[in-house]
Amino acid sequence: VQLQASGGGLVQAGGSLRLSCAASGRTFSSYALAWFRQAPGKEREFVAAIMWTGGRTNYADSVKGRFTISRDSAKNTVYLQMNSLRPEDTAVYYCAAKSYYTGIYNSNEYDYWGQGTQVTVSS
Repeated sequence: VQLQASGGGLVQAGGSLRLSCAASGRTFSSYALAWFRQAPGKEREFVAAIMWTGGRTNYADSVKGRFTISRDSAKNTVYLQMNSLRPEDTAVYYCAAKSYYTGIYNSNEYDYWGQGTQVTVSS
């Protein structure tokens, strides 16, 4: 499985960005696709996850109501729409995949990782 993340950038507080994660290499019918982020000096933290089949989603409390995870099955791509961005959202964002929709909050449970994409929110 290969994951390719894109869409990061610099945005002012209150602005929006959409991250994309293109997946390839196999079918993902039972997979969980997720976004994590890591700020300088901090541990990698869960942001959001989606079940590839069925579309069940889960979010970190810190992003609920502001971020939306979705997927386009035809394009094998997962998106993270980020609205009302805050300076504390500044981090490198990573997409990740695992075989089943269990243990989704734990980064150690994920088998596949994309390269990170930098998101910087200025105040």
